[in-house]
Amino acid sequence: MGEATVSTINSRSLLTLFGARDEHLKQIRDQLGVQVRTGRDTIYIEGDQEAVAKATEVLEHMKQIVDRQGALEKTQVTQLLAGVAGDSIRNIPPIDIYNLNKSIRPKTAGQKRLVQAIDENDIVFCVGPAGTGKTFLSVAMAVSALKREQIRKLVLVRPAVEAGESLGFLPGDLQAKINPYLRPLLDALAEMMDFEQIKRYTEQDIIEMIPLAYMRGRTLNEAFIILDEAQNTTAAQMKMFLTRMGMGSKIVIAGDATQTDLPAHKRSGLADALARLRGIRGVSQVQMHKSDVVRHRLVQEIVRAYEEGSQPPSEGTSPTTSSPPDSNTPLEPKTESS
Repeated sequence: MGEATVSTINSRSLLTLFGARDEHLKQIRDQLGVQVRTGRDTIYIEGDQEAVAKATEVLEHMKQIVDRQGALEKTQVTQLLAGVAGDSIRNIPPIDIYNLNKSIRPKTAGQKRLVQAIDENDIVFCVGPAGTGKTFLSVAMAVSALKREQIRKLVLVRPAVEAGESLGFLPGDLQAKINPYLRPLLDALAEMMDFEQIKRYTEQDIIEMIPLAYMRGRTLNEAFIILDEAQNTTAAQMKMFLTRMGMGSKIVIAGDATQTDLPAHKRSGLADALARLRGIRGVSQVQMHKSDVVRHRLVQEIVRAYEEGSQPPSEGTSPTTSSPPDSNTPLEPKTESS
């Protein structure tokens, strides 16, 4: 862990530096994953040593802009953050996959933390909004481990929880019914291997794509196991999944706490596991933010709108917006207790 301080400027310019409702400070927290707090005449920064150094650099540049221009736009803060994050990300080599015509590497600070966490830990929880690359990068790291013969098997898992539709009404046999749930994992895999190779590895049981329920009773050795949409597991299902881990295996659990499809009275197994397993050696928790969204520009705006608690207007009333959540909060997502 690293720490640093930045001296503040006169109180009149302080609001300009921090932005309305501290939006500039929240950008720094979200992008670099650091803790930022203020004292009487000092800004205190804590976190990963490299991230602290970058946050300090950004804040010093922000001070210079305020001194020079008397104003600071959100886009200027975004550009400063992109600059310091880009310098670090460009130094990361691409992930080694089978498709030599495609280069895959982290594009944001959060994605970099995910790749490093997978490299350094046997169990990684990655929590964040849609479009942050949680599943895609996890699959890429799994494919890389398979190619380098660090594992013998790749297992892609998803809970078969309906998001409004009923599984029983889908056409076809059991395999046809579960295919829609596994399709996002297959789509990611298809960008890293050609179809014939995927088909061959699937037939040889080197690659397996299964619903979570099919994991019960198994022990997987020398395997890279990815659980996607983990927010849709119960605590019992999450425990069952985690205890399938055998010798020489690695697990990545990805989920978005804001898109839970469980009944309202059920506590998410993802939230439960994040609280129970925090601090265990070899288990890492990576929080992704809206600044890590790499899909269409509008996806980031959509994520921000939902994070800020925008409510649809009732008949005859004007829309209201609650205060955005403080990004300087623990990783565990808020869920209802059972």
